[in-house]
Amino acid sequence: MKLVHLVLSGALALSAMGSVAAAQDFDPAVEIETAIAAGDLVAGEKIFKKCSGCHKVGEKAKNSVGPQLNEFFGQEIGESEGYKYSKGLLAKKAEGQIWDIEALDAFLTKPKDFIAKTKMTFAGLKKEDDRANVIAYLASIQDTE
Repeated sequence: MKLVHLVLSGALALSAMGSVAAAQDFDPAVEIETAIAAGDLVAGEKIFKKCSGCHKVGEKAKNSVGPQLNEFFGQEIGESEGYKYSKGLLAKKAEGQIWDIEALDAFLTKPKDFIAKTKMTFAGLKKEDDRANVIAYLASIQDTE
């Protein structure tokens, strides 16, 4: 899936608007469209099953072992109401870090490298295609209105 790599790489290069300094200018709709174009939604949904033991999505999703993942694109890290986040994740929030393609890709690669002392025990997704597909799936279920 070299094409996925190229699209995602291009999206990451253009994702500078998702940086901490420009978080207020972040456009979730553009980020979501870019993420969906970079992956395979069906494959992403299958891969997400690895995550679904701890993270819920959909209309009735609630926080569980991990926070629910509805409407998080463009939100500051650590914004799921009622979820008790780790100190490492709260430090990212204090920096103003938002969930964009770049942050998700880094987190899903190896969570403990992206967020020091995260409570998340998942080792990460080594394959770039798997990460692009999960990000596309998560983007496809976000409500931008």
